[in-house]
Amino acid sequence: MAKLILGISAFYHDSAAALLSDGEIVAAAQEERFTRRKHDLSFPSNAVRHVLHEAGVTSREQLCAVAFYDKPFLKFERLIETYHAFAPRGLKSFLKAIPVWIKDKLFIRRLLQDELASLCPGRGPVLFPEHHLSHAASAFFPSPFESAAVLTIDGVGEWATTTIGVGKGNSIQILRQLDFPHSLGLFYSACTYYCGFKVNSGEYKLMGLAPYGNPDSPETRKWRELILEEILDVREDGSILLNMDYFAYATGLTMCRDAKWEQLLGIKRREKESEPTQPYMNLALAAQQVTEEVVLRLARTARELTGESLLVMAGGVALNCVANGRILRAGLFDDLWIQPAAGDAGGALGAAYAAHHIWQGEKRQVNNRADLMKGAYLGPLYSSQDILRVARRFAAPHVEYGDFDLLCRDVAELLAAGHCIGWFQGRMEYGPRALGHRSILGDPRNEEMQRRLNLKIKFREGFRPFAPAVLEEDIGEYFDLDRPSPYMLLVAPVRVEHRKPLPGGFAQMGLWERLYHVRSDIPAVTHVDFSARIQSVNRNISERFWKLIRAFKERTGCGVLVNTSFNVRGEPIVCTPEDAYRCFMRTDMDILVMENYLFRKQDQAHWQDSGDWQASYELD
Repeated sequence: MAKLILGISAFYHDSAAALLSDGEIVAAAQEERFTRRKHDLSFPSNAVRHVLHEAGVTSREQLCAVAFYDKPFLKFERLIETYHAFAPRGLKSFLKAIPVWIKDKLFIRRLLQDELASLCPGRGPVLFPEHHLSHAASAFFPSPFESAAVLTIDGVGEWATTTIGVGKGNSIQILRQLDFPHSLGLFYSACTYYCGFKVNSGEYKLMGLAPYGNPDSPETRKWRELILEEILDVREDGSILLNMDYFAYATGLTMCRDAKWEQLLGIKRREKESEPTQPYMNLALAAQQVTEEVVLRLARTARELTGESLLVMAGGVALNCVANGRILRAGLFDDLWIQPAAGDAGGALGAAYAAHHIWQGEKRQVNNRADLMKGAYLGPLYSSQDILRVARRFAAPHVEYGDFDLLCRDVAELLAAGHCIGWFQGRMEYGPRALGHRSILGDPRNEEMQRRLNLKIKFREGFRPFAPAVLEEDIGEYFDLDRPSPYMLLVAPVRVEHRKPLPGGFAQMGLWERLYHVRSDIPAVTHVDFSARIQSVNRNISERFWKLIRAFKERTGCGVLVNTSFNVRGEPIVCTPEDAYRCFMRTDMDILVMENYLFRKQDQAHWQDSGDWQASYELD
C-alpha cells in the first residue's frame, strides 16, 4: 500500500496543503484559490479536501502522518522571550497576540485533529518539523540534485530567519542559523512598508519599483550608506544585525518606527496609493542593492561551508528573482534550483517531504534531468463538462475546437492583432506565479501592452513589469541566460541585439515617460534596466502552452509571449472556470480560452452578474 503523507501550512499567511504518495507529489494547492481571499491564513479545508480527493483518501487510517510546517511551542517561546526582552514596550501588541495563542495556537495539534476529522475521519500521528527545516526540505528533496548547499531566508519561523545547510540523500543538516529579530526578510518588508506597500504581499512591488531608481544619484548612494551604517550591520559571512531602534515589528503593530526613518532619510513614509516619486524609487533601489549584497554573501558562505557546487533555495526572500539572478551570474555555483512555492505555502510540501525522508527514513529518488515539481501544475483540473456548465449558466456564446493546433493558430492570430487573452488550461499552478495554466497573455512586441494590461485589466500600478514566457529552446536568442528558468524565478538581461538605445536624459524623465519608453523589440516584457523575469516553457512539461507560443512564433517570428497571472489586483489567481469567466467579463480582456473552448467578449451580450460573488479589489 502506498505511503501517504499530508502536509499543511496555516495560521500566518498563504495556507496550503500538499500530499505525497511514496514520495511523489500527488497534489498541492493554496487555500486562497478556493476561498478567493488573498493570502488566506485560515485552516486550508478546501486545499486539504482537494489533495485528499486526488489520492482517493477517505479515512485518516490511509495516511501515515500529517505534518504541520512549524513548531507552535517554539514560536510561542520566541514571542514570550521577545516581549520580555523589550518590556515595557509592546504592551498593546502583547494584549492582542497572547489571548489568541492561549485560546487556539498553543493547541494546534488538537485543532488540526478536529479540523481533519470532518474531512477525513479518524486519528493519526501529527508531526511538527521546524519552519526552516520545512523550507529546506521543500527546496532540496524535489530538486534534481543528489547533494546541494541549502539556503533558506524569510521573515521568521520559530526563531530562525536564515539557515545554511547541506542536503545529501535523504538527510538535511543545518550548519548555520540566524535568529530573530535579525532578519533580512523583515528588513525588506520594513522597506516595503516605508515605500507605501502592504507587508507580506507588496515586497514584489518594491522589487519592481527598484529599477526606476537612479543608481548614479547621490541620494541613492547616500541612502545605501545610511542603511549600512545606521540600520543594518552586514558581516562578511552574510549574517546581519538590525538596529532595533528603527524597527517596531518585534513587539509593535507596525514594521518601522516612522519618525526614526524620517529623521534618518529625510522623507516621510509614502502614502498608500500616491504615485511613487523619484525619492521612493531611489530608496527601493538602495534597499534592493543591500538585499542582493547580503544574499550574495550568504550564498558565498554556503559554498565555503558545504563545499557543494550546487545550491537550492526557499523562504520568501528566495522569490526575489533579481537577487537569484545575481547569484547565478556571480558564478558561485554551477547551478541553482529554487522552490517555486518558496514562501509559506511551500512549507506544506516541505513538511510532508521532511516526514517522508527524515521521519520515515525513505530513500530519495533523484531525476538528474528534471525536478519533481511537475512544472508546479499540482492544483485542480477541470473537465470540458465543468466549462460547459459555466457556459450554460451564463448563457455564454463560445466556439469549441476539435483541433487544438487550429485553436493555437487562431489564438496566435488574435494575439498578433493586439488582443489580450485569458488562458485557462490543465491543472492550476502551486505557488505565487501563473505559469501558463491560469494566465493572461499578450503580444510582447506591442508598445501599448504593458499599459493596457496594468491599467485596464489588472487594475494595478502602471510601473509593474510583466514576464516573458519563452520557448525553452529559444531562451538564449532573447536573453543572456544559458539555462532554463521554468518558474519565473530568475531575472536576466535582454540580449543587446534586441535593445533600443535610451535617450541621454532617461534618468531625468518622469515615471510615466520612462515607463512607456520603448526599450527593446519586446518592450512589454523589458524592464527599465533592460532586464526580464523569465519563464522558459518546456514542451514535455506544458505542451499546450508550448504549442501556443510556437504557433505565435510561426505567425510572427517571435517565440515570446507576455505572461501575467489570471487575476485582478487584490484577488487570488483564478481557480475554477467560473472564476475565469467572471474575471474575463469584469475586465478589458478580449478573449477567454478554457481548454478547447474560445469565448469572445463581443459575443457575451447575455452576461449578467448574479451578485453572489464579489471580486476583492481592495487596495494592496
